[in-house]
Order: sequence, then C-alpha cells, then structure tokens
Amino acid sequence: MPVTAPKAARHLEVERKFDVVESTVSPSFEGIAAVGRVDQKPSQAMDAVYFDTEAQDLARNRITLRRRTGGADAGWHLKLPAGPDSRTEIHAALTASDGASAGEVPAELLDVVLAIVRDRPVVPVARITTQRESQLLYSADGAALAEFCDDHVTAWSAGGPNGSDSEPLEQQWREWEVELIAPNGADGSELLDRLTNRLLDAGAAPAGHGSKLARTLGATPQDANRPPVDPVHRAVARHVEELLVWDRAVRANADDSVHQMRVTTRKIRSLVKDSQVPFTLTDKAWLLDELRELAGVLGVARDAEVLGERYQHALDGLDPALLRGPVRERLVGGALRRYRSGLRRSLTAMRSKRYFRLLDALDAMVSEFPVIGSGQKSERVPPTNIDAAYRGIQKAAKAAKAARRGADEGTDPADVVNPNEALHRIRKRAKRLRYTASAIGATRVSEQAKAIQTLLGDHQDSVVSREHLLAQADAARDAGEDTFTYGLLYQQESDLAAECRQQLDGALRKLHSSVRKARR
Repeated sequence: MPVTAPKAARHLEVERKFDVVESTVSPSFEGIAAVGRVDQKPSQAMDAVYFDTEAQDLARNRITLRRRTGGADAGWHLKLPAGPDSRTEIHAALTASDGASAGEVPAELLDVVLAIVRDRPVVPVARITTQRESQLLYSADGAALAEFCDDHVTAWSAGGPNGSDSEPLEQQWREWEVELIAPNGADGSELLDRLTNRLLDAGAAPAGHGSKLARTLGATPQDANRPPVDPVHRAVARHVEELLVWDRAVRANADDSVHQMRVTTRKIRSLVKDSQVPFTLTDKAWLLDELRELAGVLGVARDAEVLGERYQHALDGLDPALLRGPVRERLVGGALRRYRSGLRRSLTAMRSKRYFRLLDALDAMVSEFPVIGSGQKSERVPPTNIDAAYRGIQKAAKAAKAARRGADEGTDPADVVNPNEALHRIRKRAKRLRYTASAIGATRVSEQAKAIQTLLGDHQDSVVSREHLLAQADAARDAGEDTFTYGLLYQQESDLAAECRQQLDGALRKLHSSVRKARR
C-alpha cells in the first residue's frame, strides 16, 4: 500500500534538452548580455528508479514518477506536462521506509495521477543513473538565471510496455539540459532562446525525446495510434484527454477546476449521445448514465461555487448601509462551506472503482473509433450535422412560449409546464448544439448557441438564487435577524431574469440565421 509522505512541494520547471555526442566540447556563455557570471557547481551522481503501470500509462501521458537519491533534490518527483518547454514538478521527501524497499510511492503523489493509474499496480519500470556537471548562470546583479547541465547517462528498462520478462537493456548517452531558475520572469523566454542558440552553435541538437525516461523506454503504444477521422469522434477523444487534466486540477483544488471538469464530462456525454456514428460500446446507456452521475456529483460543489461568487459580487456592489445583519456570512460563508463539502464528495467519487471503470470504458471507446481505410467504402464515416440538435431547440422554444402564455393567462398550473423549466430546456438543447457545432467546425452556429446558453444560464442561476434567498431569509427571520438585504437581492435577481427573457427572442433569431447559413 502507498505510504503517506510529508506535504509535497510544487514548482514550474521550464527547460530544454539537447542530444550531444561524447566528443562535443561544452559551450561558453560569454557574450550573452543577460549573463554576468558563470559558476561551476560540484559534480553530482544521481540514481533514480522510475515507476509506472505495466502498460506504461504514465509515460503515455508524458508523466514521470521517480525516486531519486543523490544530488541536491533527492526525493520523490512527479512531473506533469505544462507546456512545450514546461512541466509541473511535485516533490516529496524520502521517508524512513524508503531506505528499506524504495518501492512505496507516496500516497499524495499517487493520488495526483489516480485517474491515469486507477487501481492498477505501480511498479519500477526503469533505473537511470546520471553523472552531472553543471553551471549556474547569474545576471550582473547576482540573480540566478539558469542552470546548464552536462549529463552522462546510463539507463536500464525493466522490460517492454507489456511487462515482458526480457533482460533489462542498458543504454548510455550524453545530453545537455538548460533550465530557467525563475521561469515566470518576463525575460525568461528570450533568455531560453539565446541559451538554446548557444548550445546549437556548440554542436548540440534538439533532443529526440522529452525526458530521459522516454528515451529509455522507447516509443509508447500511443505513438502508433491513428486519430479518428470523424470530427465528432476527434472531439470526444480530445475531451477524454482533457478530463484527465481537469481531474488533476480538481485534486489540487485549482481555481475553476470543478466547473471545467463538469463541463468536459457533459461535452463527452452530449457528443456520444448525439453522434450519428455509433461508438463501439458494449453498454452505451450505462456509460451515458455514469457520465450524468459524475456531472451530478461535481455539480454539488459547482452550484455552491456559483452562488458564492454571485452573492460576493452582488454584496460588494451594494452601499454598505444596505447590508443588514450577517447576510455575507449566511450567503457567501455558507456557500463556501457547501463547496468544501461538495469537493470532498467529488474526491471520494474520483477515488472509487466505479470512477475507474468509467475511465476504462472511455479509454476503450476512444481507442476503437471507426477510421477510413484505403478505398474501403464500408469504413466511410457519414458526416455529422447540426439539424437534429437545432430542431431540439426549436421544439423547446415553442414549448417555452406556450408555458409563458399559459402562465400569463392564469391557466391552472397543473396543466402548464413551469416557464422557468421550459427555458432551462432551451439552454440544455443549446448546449448540445454548441458542442456538436464546435466539433464539426460550424463556428458561427457554436457561437450563437453559446450566447443562448450563457443568457439562459444567467436566467437559471437567478431562479436557483431566488429560491435560496427565500430559504435564507426565512432562516434569518427565525433567528431574529434583519431580512431587508435578502429582499433587495431577490429583486435584483428578478430584474435580471426579466432582462434575460426579453433578450431571448433576438438570440434565437440570430441562431436561426447562423444555422441557415451553415446549411448552404
């Protein structure tokens, strides 16, 4: 079982790697304007064991997990992709038990990548030793700018990606690496380019692999995958990858991460449900239900987050004289507590076998997309269009008008659809149209559908907010508190909802025009 290590530290690593032959002479950094002096550091001998699943799931996602001894940063390192030259490194100290087994991955590091490794065993897959000569580059005022490393590497892999029992292969090579010390500095990119040019002039070549581990293991199974031809299927594959990224962000409680993970989940569900090409699924209904359940679990935290931000903004805009009683604590503080509770519930779900099986099903689905073969008519993918999704909006808009008309005429509520629910249906249909239109490149339709989704999203948030304000006003009154501010906020929400309804017809006309143009 994984052990619990001390709190891990995160930092952004911005570096570039270069291949060099043994005879290449180390470069000089004289003449680079930003560099004031260069200091040689003591030689370092480092020994790292890399961990992954037998199928190399981490490597396939460009993630490395290692336990390193020797050097200034000995410990556990988890490196996650963060851009073309960047990785986020999470560092955990070695624990007392590491000296005995060197194989118990800290639980806090494993949890970060749990959506990738799931409940599969994480085992050693490679060992890499590095003899490092390095130099620190400083500015004229003494600030550390970058580190240049000259590495002599010896590596052994623990077998192929399928866990073969063959003898570990030994590889040896030399490589250079340059890393920015302050990667967020304004001049970091320019400095990195200047240093890169100096290394290239010295005879280096851009590295053929993104990391020492990638070179050790060789090509991963992903390298041979053919992307799906159908644009909807391509979009689903992209969103499944995004889901794993947002999963990590939610585990780190990053800003807006719950919202983005929920949106991504809904995009996948909508596209799979509405695709005109059948996905290879043993149980499509089960997968759609599981995606809906996941979005619902995430929605507990997200709904609280929306209300908290809404009330914070509204209260900040009021004259302080209009704030009566502990209204901020009830509305904003209460929303924060519900968010934290919802986040804990989300994380519990995201550590369950049920969640892992959903991710397994998504992986299986995107790996078996239909593709167009050479001249094989049976494999051709019919084009996806927006007609069905748009008809859904038209039907929902017609029902919403009938509901509003019935409410205005005083028809028995039992015989009339709730007007707010009817408008919410338009929003859901617009969302589905937006996702499909975006996937097939109907940009204008997607933009107009998004405009309706946003407009009616504000309306729906107002509906939910007003219900919550009534409940909180009742609780405040029972506690003997002044309820004036709740009534003021309620009226603001009511005015906003009326404004959204007034803008809807114009937004629907713009959408209709964009759909007509897209059909031509």
